[in-house]
Amino acid sequence: MFRAAIKPGRFAPAIAMAILMLVSACTAVGPDYVRPTAITPDAYKEIDGWKIARPKDDVIRGSWWEMFGDPQLNALEPQVSISNQNLAVAEAQYHEAQALVREAQAAYFPTATIGIGANRSSPSTTTGTGSASPRITVSNYSLPIDLSWELDVWGRIRRTVESNQASAQASAADLEAARLSAQAALAQDYFQLRELDAQKQLLDATVAAFEESLDLTKNQYASGVVSSADVLQAETQLKTTQAQAIDVGVARAQTEHAIAVLIGQAASTFSLPAMPLTATPPAIPVGVPSELLERRPDIAASERQVAAANALIGVAEAAFYPSVTLSASLGLESSSLAKLFTAASRFWSVGASISQTVFDGGLRRAQTDFARATYEATVATYRETVLTAFQGVEDNLAALRILEDENRAQDEAVKAAQQSLNVITNQYKAGTVSYLNVITAQETLLSNELTAIQIRGRRMTSAVLLIQGLGGGWNAAQLP
Repeated sequence: MFRAAIKPGRFAPAIAMAILMLVSACTAVGPDYVRPTAITPDAYKEIDGWKIARPKDDVIRGSWWEMFGDPQLNALEPQVSISNQNLAVAEAQYHEAQALVREAQAAYFPTATIGIGANRSSPSTTTGTGSASPRITVSNYSLPIDLSWELDVWGRIRRTVESNQASAQASAADLEAARLSAQAALAQDYFQLRELDAQKQLLDATVAAFEESLDLTKNQYASGVVSSADVLQAETQLKTTQAQAIDVGVARAQTEHAIAVLIGQAASTFSLPAMPLTATPPAIPVGVPSELLERRPDIAASERQVAAANALIGVAEAAFYPSVTLSASLGLESSSLAKLFTAASRFWSVGASISQTVFDGGLRRAQTDFARATYEATVATYRETVLTAFQGVEDNLAALRILEDENRAQDEAVKAAQQSLNVITNQYKAGTVSYLNVITAQETLLSNELTAIQIRGRRMTSAVLLIQGLGGGWNAAQLP
């Protein structure tokens, strides 16, 4: 280590100029960040036949759930940002990342310490000849101020700040990704709840229809037209459907409880009135694939992690270069407390040191290799995140398009099953067919109606997932 004491006076301007030139010549070692490339298709494959949104709706807004036009959903969604505990964790982690940025930035500035000291000592009185000298008691009082400043000659501090800033941005994007995920989960649970309400309504109506069929069969049996077997079949079908209607309550209760947790409420104090699903998916503006890189918070978080890892390469490489530290000390020191604050008690010193590690057993090389490998891993993770994002959009574009066709076909199947039941019921009343035909027709209609409700629910879920896959109205420009 080299250390030199510097005397003030005529050399001070030259010293100040040298320090200024040294600092201005500082360069940050390590690679400058360049956003990695990722596979971006020119167009979505599953977009063919997609209903284009109207011009005023060409982008997804922040409150994307309002697209569904459901007042109850509109009232629930804002509570996610206020009360969801997982979001509270993500927000605290973002604040942690902000604090780390400020911690790294503090290294730009000198460190100053101030202290006060007092001691009283008595040295040994034994001399080299074996005789004793008079005992002397010495007092010492001090009031020092020490300053130390490491010059960021090679950019180690700058790269550290750069890495922490990118990590903080990634944390901010993670927060928004968590928010979007919770909002989407709430919307999915909400529409599932409405789907279950529709199933319950259908099953209750079917139970009422089966009760009428049972009464009809009993009348037919009393008239001697049918056997008791027909009555038993009608009763069995009625009870089975009643059990189905009751069983829906289990799934509804659990879904309602899940909604309560998402909005930060206790499941025991939260409830939603029944309201069967009648909505259809709104027109969702999809945009072009290249926009997805800026609209998905998870992609932004992954890309910022790449930037953070890139900066850490510079931090590791800076360890190969010497560190330059300026130091200064001034204050008061005296053996007499009464004279501590006199001019004669003043002292000062300034100095500079340069230190360089000459052997570390390959430690710095290993740390640099580790930083580069970490960077390569984050690049691969980023590219995988982009590919998965495009897959999610394509999946839900296909689902919405295909389910719309399936919904039309299923509605036709329900109409045909209803017409078939009407014909067979009339035939049964006329005594031309057995009750088994009626039961078969009733079960076919009920099965088709339940399937139609489930398809409507799947369409709403796919719409929510598509909006989530498109970023839910978020944009990378919102990063701090």
